[in-house]
Amino acid sequence: MGGRSQHFCCGSNNTPVYGTIVGQTHYENSQENIKMKKIVFSLLLASSAVQAQSHLDTILSSKTLRVCTTGDYKPYSFLRPDGQYEGLDISMANALATSLGAKVEWVPTTWKTLMPDFLAKQCDIAVGGVSVTLKRQQTAWFARPLDVDGKIPLVRCTDKDRFQTIEQLNRPDVRLIEPAGGTNEAFVHSHLPKASLTLFHDNVTIFQQLVDKKADVMITDASEARFQQQHYPTLCAINPDKPLQYGEKAYMIPRDDISWKLYVDQWVHLSTATGEYRDIARQWMGAKP
Repeated sequence: MGGRSQHFCCGSNNTPVYGTIVGQTHYENSQENIKMKKIVFSLLLASSAVQAQSHLDTILSSKTLRVCTTGDYKPYSFLRPDGQYEGLDISMANALATSLGAKVEWVPTTWKTLMPDFLAKQCDIAVGGVSVTLKRQQTAWFARPLDVDGKIPLVRCTDKDRFQTIEQLNRPDVRLIEPAGGTNEAFVHSHLPKASLTLFHDNVTIFQQLVDKKADVMITDASEARFQQQHYPTLCAINPDKPLQYGEKAYMIPRDDISWKLYVDQWVHLSTATGEYRDIARQWMGAKP
């Protein structure tokens, strides 16, 4: 049509109605482009705002790394009588803070309140022998795993032949004892529902309950069982190389903060690649790499 506008008709009473399709299309396209540009600009602003709120930026600015830990899980995290924390993950958290030019602010928590405290944004990271679970993954993220672990029985050595398998453990006459609110309790509910379960609220003195024959078995991570049998000679870790359930240890971080996760992941990678993690682990766990 040689670039000329096309006119059309007619109205409801055969009244000519003139319009310019080409002109209307250009106008509509122009308006749509403006709308799209506004939307894209708004999304970019929102994205920038989210990135600016990363825990990484906050830590670098405040020079403070807030760390949630229970302080009751040797060899990872233990609160000494003098109020100071020590353990494998305590040393690692201090190393992470140093890499950021920051100081650690310890945030006390319990296994039962760990997730509520974490979701309430009380801390930037949670350490202290935290096990990776899909349930936790639904509301939080984990850095790359530092170690492979798994659930095993810790029992009196005189009873080690009695408690080798799930079938031997899942009986009404077996007295289990577990700290409240953690993955040990969850494992018992899931795999050993027939056994008698007592929840104990002191994860430091719980092992003495086994020694004193007030309970028969504690299901715990192989790393903790190995550590505790060194301090309680009458207790034995059962098949630590063949756990009843596969598990991993990792540091828990807030969900949907990719900048912070990437930093912690890279720090974990370098810590393992350079041998820093191995040296700290040996300090707290003997020859365990």
